[in-house]
Amino acid sequence: MTETVENQQLQTMEDALDSVLDIKPGDVVKGDVLAFEDNQVRVSIKESGGLEGVIPRRELSAKPFNEFTEVVNIGDEVEIVVLKPIRDKENGNFLLSRKRLESKKVWAELKEKFDNKEIITAPVKEAVKGGLVVDLGLRAFVPASMVDSFYVEDLKVYVGQTLDFVIVELDEKENRLILSHKEIAERERAEKRAAALANLVEGSIVEGTVARLTNFGAFVNLGDVDGLVHLSRISHSHIRKPGDVLNVGDKVNVKVLSVNPEDGRVSLSIKDTLEGPWENIQEKAGEGTVLKGTVKRLTDFGAFVEVLPGVEGLVHISQISHEHIATPGEKLQEGQEVDVKVLSVNPEDQRLSLSIKALLERPARPEGEVSDKPKRESKPRKPRAKAEPAPTIVAEAEGFTLGDVLAGAFGDLNTEE
Repeated sequence: MTETVENQQLQTMEDALDSVLDIKPGDVVKGDVLAFEDNQVRVSIKESGGLEGVIPRRELSAKPFNEFTEVVNIGDEVEIVVLKPIRDKENGNFLLSRKRLESKKVWAELKEKFDNKEIITAPVKEAVKGGLVVDLGLRAFVPASMVDSFYVEDLKVYVGQTLDFVIVELDEKENRLILSHKEIAERERAEKRAAALANLVEGSIVEGTVARLTNFGAFVNLGDVDGLVHLSRISHSHIRKPGDVLNVGDKVNVKVLSVNPEDGRVSLSIKDTLEGPWENIQEKAGEGTVLKGTVKRLTDFGAFVEVLPGVEGLVHISQISHEHIATPGEKLQEGQEVDVKVLSVNPEDQRLSLSIKALLERPARPEGEVSDKPKRESKPRKPRAKAEPAPTIVAEAEGFTLGDVLAGAFGDLNTEE
């Protein structure tokens, strides 16, 4: 009887010893949280025969925390990985980590998402030199070139935002995790752009903001799409560059001239939303009106003077001075302000004939001066045969005909001479 009891006790002890884990570094075990100490958490390792270990604060969680209770509480069961034995038994038998086991699980999940090309969502924690740091339970990095579809000067604007990313590189051994938001941003902008293009109606007038100025025009932002206002469609007045009348950030009304969804191009006009300079021109510059203007261009046959924004008239060379001049440049220069008198106005053809001479006093002849030309004897004139009308010859002078150009040349001939 005694021998049987002893055999049963021996068998029970052997079973207990067999049930005790043989713990070594790298093993994943379970434990109960016993206490919080200065910078560590003491844990009782289950099925270890009473062995204990400690989890240093830095090994408790991959996520930032202030108090231990934000991660675990006394009495909680935790899954941990054994890092190494501890020689100082007062601090337990083993050094443990909950964070590394947590990270292994995160790596495994991210590897699966990477293989399936899934989109992940995470908050941006900070901006560092060259990019952004993202919290995925692991530290992930977004290079500056992969933050957005355009160059971003100040990356701090993204801190605190929760964005979508794709994983472009993943290496657990090297602890390397690279993300990109650029592809998603480009895709989102393309979708919004397509929707905006579909909603634009040719001929409609909309409000926009001047986004960029170039030598050939201005790009106006209409929300999710930009349109081009060509230099010739900015103003009724002649301008050399968009910056003469526009600034980046200006709010402007534009008319939609054309929309091309295939290449995403939108053609706009500011000029078409403004009153035309030739409207009611006879009220503003009727025949006989005296106006102040600016010499814009000089040609061999005269000078073009802007008398109203977008309205230019021709001062024929014969209407510049009472004196005979060979070129307009003898009396005028571009940019000069002059007073002019309107000789005639043609609203249909948008033409003004102007005179400077008409506002100048004719110089008196020196006393006693007589013409040295002999007077012609008056002879009866013979009737002329009716001539065929001559074809109109158009000069390259902004819509003025050769007749307009030469009109002033004979208008002041002295019939007596």
